[in-house]
Amino acid sequence: MNPRLVTALAAVLAATALSAPADAKKAPKPDAATIAAPAQPAAPGEADWRTPDPRNVLVIDTNKGRITFELTPQIAPAAAARVLDLARSGFYDGRGFFRVIEGFMDQTGDPTDTGTGGSPQTNLPPEFTFRRAADTPLVVVQKDSGMEMGFIGAMPVISQTMDLGLLTADQKVRAYGTFCQGVGGMARASEPDSGNSQFYLMRGPTPHLDQGYTPFGRAIAGLDVIRAIKTGEPVESPMDKMLKVRVLADIPAAERPLVRVIDPRGAWFAAEVASVAAQKGADFTLCDLDIPSQISNPTK
Repeated sequence: MNPRLVTALAAVLAATALSAPADAKKAPKPDAATIAAPAQPAAPGEADWRTPDPRNVLVIDTNKGRITFELTPQIAPAAAARVLDLARSGFYDGRGFFRVIEGFMDQTGDPTDTGTGGSPQTNLPPEFTFRRAADTPLVVVQKDSGMEMGFIGAMPVISQTMDLGLLTADQKVRAYGTFCQGVGGMARASEPDSGNSQFYLMRGPTPHLDQGYTPFGRAIAGLDVIRAIKTGEPVESPMDKMLKVRVLADIPAAERPLVRVIDPRGAWFAAEVASVAAQKGADFTLCDLDIPSQISNPTK
């Protein structure tokens, strides 16, 4: 990875200095009809849960606790494949959180724990946005001014309306993952194609990263762990570490955690969206919505 990475990231990732690309937009605001007062949602039933694909779930054990992270290859296939490959090779085991900013993000994934290193693999192409097709599994929860916002699994996504697909050559529209709390993004230097192995986990919503960095998934459990990681620029020794990073599908069945997460297609989540939107009014964004999960140890 480019040895200027720490300097470049300090310039482009610093929470108070980042600016969005020219075409970046904030999440669209709901209209009055959308935020009409709803009934309080009841507890979710069995039909309101989904079981994520274990081949796209990382179990990140840190010295502060466990983070369960679901990758979203639909929006960043190259980044998701790279992280899975490096996790399976053991590359991330023992890696430190070397740059951590309160309220912003935890950065890790560098074999030198300095911000200047990367894997032996080639750098990644930018996947700041993606092309959404009619069959893209986006569950739309809000529409406003030609934009739609919703979820692909646990990943919050903002998109042009699919009606515009009738006017495009590929019948697809522009969409992007938005950097809510828990979202993971690929770190990079100033060059768009300089991402490699380093990534960061968001401690809080940071929408000004949208369309300028590659989001590749979201933590479905362990946000408290993300926020407990020791802060610093750089972090003073001893820094907190990822002790072991595994793909859920690769963990032996006898010890594999049982994971399920709220399905955004379900009735409970629809009621939850209406309730939160009514409370937030015109300030409502996707980052106001939590996606509950349940994780348990297998029955012996």
